[in-house]
Amino acid sequence: MKLIKPFYIQNRFFYACIAIMILYVVSFLFPRLLNIVSLLLLCLVALTVLDTILLFFAKKGINANRNLPEKFSNGDQNNIDLTIENFYTFPVNINIIDEIPEQFQVRNFNITRTLKPTSTTKLQYQLRPVERGEYHFGKLNIYATSFFGLIARRFAFSDQQMVPNYPSFIQLKKYNLIAFSNNLLQYGIKKVRRLGHTMEFEQIKDYVLGDDLRTINWKATAKRSSLMVNQFQDEKSQPVYSVIDKGRVMKMPFNQLTLLDYAINASLVISNVALKKHDKAGIFTFSKKVENRVVAQKRTSQMNLILEALYNVNTDFFESDYSRLYADIKRNITHRSLILLYTNFETLDSLNRQLPYLKGIAKSHLLVVIFFKNTELNQFIKTPAQTIQDTYDKVIAEKFAFEKRLIVNELKKYGIASILTTPDNLTLDTINKYLEIKARGLL
Repeated sequence: MKLIKPFYIQNRFFYACIAIMILYVVSFLFPRLLNIVSLLLLCLVALTVLDTILLFFAKKGINANRNLPEKFSNGDQNNIDLTIENFYTFPVNINIIDEIPEQFQVRNFNITRTLKPTSTTKLQYQLRPVERGEYHFGKLNIYATSFFGLIARRFAFSDQQMVPNYPSFIQLKKYNLIAFSNNLLQYGIKKVRRLGHTMEFEQIKDYVLGDDLRTINWKATAKRSSLMVNQFQDEKSQPVYSVIDKGRVMKMPFNQLTLLDYAINASLVISNVALKKHDKAGIFTFSKKVENRVVAQKRTSQMNLILEALYNVNTDFFESDYSRLYADIKRNITHRSLILLYTNFETLDSLNRQLPYLKGIAKSHLLVVIFFKNTELNQFIKTPAQTIQDTYDKVIAEKFAFEKRLIVNELKKYGIASILTTPDNLTLDTINKYLEIKARGLL
């Protein structure tokens, strides 16, 4: 039974059998061929037995190992490494079929290679997960054949391995490098020159030798009839909160990822950038209620806490409750903070329903509303109309696209900053806005 289970007859064997059957039929017309055909059948049986002996009677045949990363990075290409050892003393052809997780829905996975005698071969393939959660791998199956190619022997390794899929930490590392390099412009990240001091005002004091003359307070000097200067202290760390709407509006897909996934990946990156800029980073999500809270801090374990909080966040398909969001922020965030709100508004009416709560948040904090362009609508608008129906559809699409721009103007009217971006540019645009706010000292 142990011998039969990994025993697989190859197509070459069946092709040879079919050819011999046809020759047997032909031999009825040409009897002289009968002996030749019988000899060919005998050779096929002999070669099959020899092929079986070569593959199955070796103490060691093939050994393989699948090396998985500790965790997947969502939306990115992740490397899977295979190490294959050939203990046969002759070259073998292998067919690799890996039982990859069902989330990928790949049903034709197949890698073929020829291994040299007694050699070690390393292979690599990539997977791009688009759903956060656990990914379970099955067996790594390798089918080995000799140069005869009549019989294959199956080897199975690495049964039942699991890899968790986290928000994109690959993007985090990428933007961690470019956010502090001198090549920001080639990635679309702008450096804005800050006017004035990089210090916070502390008090007015008497001038002493060595004080910066540029800090003289002339009004206080006139009142006291002696030189007075402004004293500054180092700028304090400011809280930066990434607030993610996980209601049904964030379920919209783009390039296989949902808007929620893009928001989570951007939140992870901006939190890391904020910590590197000596600010405090925090996050929470909301829909019917506020959840997954990580209070803004500057501790070394903060990024791990944020990563774990965002790991299993999913859309709950409810309409988001902005009144509860406003009440929660008013109750729990007492210091003026930068609040990056990731959400989506499709129409001006949908904004107007939530505008009173956004205005309330903006009174105490620096609020930046981040929402998304409808990329499919933009592509449709660029397509030339062929019929009257196409023209009508195009007009409707342009109306929705125009309403997005109206939303930006409406928010600006009430002093609320906004970012209208495409999902693939979300992270860059958010970093741009954060660096701009830091550079201008708006917080």
